[in-house]
Amino acid sequence: MPYRLSLQEAINDPLWPILVETAKSHPLFKYRLAYARDHIFPQNPTISPNELAIRLGCSYGEALVILYELQKEAGKGAHHSR
Repeated sequence: MPYRLSLQEAINDPLWPILVETAKSHPLFKYRLAYARDHIFPQNPTISPNELAIRLGCSYGEALVILYELQKEAGKGAHHSR
């Protein structure tokens, strides 16, 4: 199995902004994000990027960006509930 960056490693990589831009430009990104938010993440909030990529049929990089977006949303929800 090829080496895969963790989400934290990817975020700290200087190429992270390019990966985010590339993933978000994919026509199915917003649909995959919504499906992950509504159907996958609630049942398994600790899902790995690799498993998410397999379940969504997307690249590992896109799965990393989706997880990042979902974690940002989860953090905002917790922050606003105070």
